[in-house]
Amino acid sequence: MTDYDNNNRGALFKNEKQNDRQPDFRGPINVDGKDYQLSAWLKTSDKAGKYFSLSVSEKQEAKATSSASNDSAPF
Repeated sequence: MTDYDNNNRGALFKNEKQNDRQPDFRGPINVDGKDYQLSAWLKTSDKAGKYFSLSVSEKQEAKATSSASNDSAPF
């Protein structure tokens, strides 16, 4: 069985917004083997009705928080 090719594919998921400026939907997308973050806002216009406004940005690695980097720990 062959591996699934996820190249040039993506997905959007409902975003738990903390404020109104954050996107309504977010998710990963892969274009030509490079990973990106896709954001979408649901908007409404008099001419077009409902539509998505999109933004693509480079995927940023999650920053790991570790107490191991704190050299002043008493133990």
